[in-house]
Amino acid sequence: MKIYVYLIRHGKTAGNRKGAYIGSTDEPLSPEGRDQLKALAGSFPVPDELWRSPLCRCEQTADILYPGVLARICGDLRECDFGAYEGKNYEQLKDEPGYQNWLNSGGTVPFPGGENPVAFRARSQKAFAAIAGEAARRHPGGTLAVVCHGGTIMAILDAFSNPHRDFYSWQAPNAGGYRFWYDPEEKRAEQIVLLTDGRK
Repeated sequence: MKIYVYLIRHGKTAGNRKGAYIGSTDEPLSPEGRDQLKALAGSFPVPDELWRSPLCRCEQTADILYPGVLARICGDLRECDFGAYEGKNYEQLKDEPGYQNWLNSGGTVPFPGGENPVAFRARSQKAFAAIAGEAARRHPGGTLAVVCHGGTIMAILDAFSNPHRDFYSWQAPNAGGYRFWYDPEEKRAEQIVLLTDGRK
């Protein structure tokens, strides 16, 4: 009992263009991001189930890619809260000892005033496993689309990829992501293909 999954990262925002950490900030798509998605509309197959993060950039992405398709919302698919690093980029943070400590940890120590990255990964993985398991039972051999965030995608595939690759190996471009078969009994994602424009 498997299901075919599309994990799709939201379109570009102003913060993404600046290379900033945009996690809990409810930032909308930029005009560039909207145009990018409109060019892809119709290139993703209509899924049996559509799920998304509650943040507006994911709502807007789902609405553009899947017009008229009801999206279910899962709060635990939201991006990590970067705390004091929200809205800042590497150039602004590179001289801060706390930021360097976070980098040296492989991104696993808590952010100042933010979410513990290990807890973020665990909640993302648990949420996906529950959604995909239920979707596979309702639509065996069907299709599930999940519109979420770059970090959420990395967390999911870090846990379930087969063959395994670690968290930072699964970065996805805006409006891109991955497609794969997911086996909820084995908790395994297989035949994983990078989506760079929705059509590959």
